[in-house]
Amino acid sequence: MDKGNPQEEEAFSSSSSQSHVLIFPFPLQGHVNSMLKLAELLCFAGINVTFLVSENVHSRLLLHSDVHRRLSLHPGAFQFKIYSDGLPQEDPRSGHEFLAHLLICLKTTIKDFFLDNYALGPLGLPTCIISDGVMNFVLDVGEEKGIPVIYFRTIGASSFWCYFCLPQLIDSGEIPFQGTDMDLPIQNVTGMEGFLRRRDLPSICRSDLNNNPTLQGIMKETLQTRRAWGLILNTFEDLEGPALLQIRTQIPNVYTIGPLHAHSKIRLAETIEMKKDVVSSTSNSLWKEDRSCISWLDSKPNNSVIYVSFGSLSILTREQLVEFWHGLVSSGKCFLWVIRPESIVDGDGGVPIELEEGTKERGYIVGWAPQEEVLGHPAVGGFLTHSGWNSTLESIDHGLPMICWPYFLDQQVNSRLVESLWELGLDMKDICDRLVVKRMIDELMDGRRDEFKMRAKHFAKLSHKAITSGGSSYSNLDRLIEDIRSMAHKRI
Repeated sequence: MDKGNPQEEEAFSSSSSQSHVLIFPFPLQGHVNSMLKLAELLCFAGINVTFLVSENVHSRLLLHSDVHRRLSLHPGAFQFKIYSDGLPQEDPRSGHEFLAHLLICLKTTIKDFFLDNYALGPLGLPTCIISDGVMNFVLDVGEEKGIPVIYFRTIGASSFWCYFCLPQLIDSGEIPFQGTDMDLPIQNVTGMEGFLRRRDLPSICRSDLNNNPTLQGIMKETLQTRRAWGLILNTFEDLEGPALLQIRTQIPNVYTIGPLHAHSKIRLAETIEMKKDVVSSTSNSLWKEDRSCISWLDSKPNNSVIYVSFGSLSILTREQLVEFWHGLVSSGKCFLWVIRPESIVDGDGGVPIELEEGTKERGYIVGWAPQEEVLGHPAVGGFLTHSGWNSTLESIDHGLPMICWPYFLDQQVNSRLVESLWELGLDMKDICDRLVVKRMIDELMDGRRDEFKMRAKHFAKLSHKAITSGGSSYSNLDRLIEDIRSMAHKRI
């Protein structure tokens, strides 16, 4: 592995600012996206940032995002430091196997790279490290070197709390599951007893505990959060107050600063030097966005389109693809569907003629879409989603009701929150049937449309309140910035 080759580092110039934060995300789209938004906010607050990123992620950002253009507005305040994730460049980097490989890689090659490179580069020794909260070796380095480490978890507070409660679930015998009834209520996730069922626990809870390194790793890493100086969560108080109350009994210093995708735009718009087009067109995508879908949406009536995307990691079988396709076409609604080229397994069977014709009439399929812009488009009336946390927050902020088909990990929890707690849509987990897909689209877009829209509008208002001046997320970001500055002063 190349360790800190200067030719592989993207730095803008030296800076005299005292505060310097090293940000270390897990190398996946959702993690990199939200932590880059935080990096940009810190730069605008006058804090230097080193962003540790894999070669693959960096090359994709160069190809498909405008991150370098935006960050060039901060000469001397930002640099990328690049490492290899050990996979071939052409690897699709999706699905369960890829995630398992990354978790192993973190404990070997990436750990070694970090130990050798955490303090290199023109910005010097960091005054603070903001690390993705699945890498406890960063805590070890911080404690050894006397550098405060703040964890950033890119999942929601409720999902984080479920992970934190895994030992209680094991001790009480609630996992592993005894019997096949997946709708039995869960009693040992404090604060969530009223609505959480077996099927709503993170997907890793469905596996054999003795042969489940992913569960053991996530449980261990989550419990290590108590060693961190603080915890950053991309959420807001009015959305997940009960879970946050429980978390603070174990981790008192929690910064809720979300939804970050909208918070970053608010802060950047407040900066006089920012041009309007820079604020409105930001992208941290690792895939090429097909912007032709925006023109297609422009031709559709308001609230007439269901947007379908299962995120950057989900894998569908051919059978699942066809079931969703039949449900979308038979619903009679217009649909915009994101299908990543590598996201379908089990062959390349032909498409039934009725699906081809129905898609020509009412559908539009792209490999990747500018999601934030799509969700904010007036033509879009609902979101069929994998329930990833970033997608869930973006939908909430834009006031869009959801149909949830979670793929794995925290997404099972998120989909339950959407339907049962927040009443913002429908949960379709563990089902992939064309009749159910059609029925739920009918409910979301017609039958219960006004009900869901009213709830979605309410939560969108709470989201906007949190990120405007005086709001909880706005104030917590200010507190985070001041705490980082105070760390720099203490090192002088």
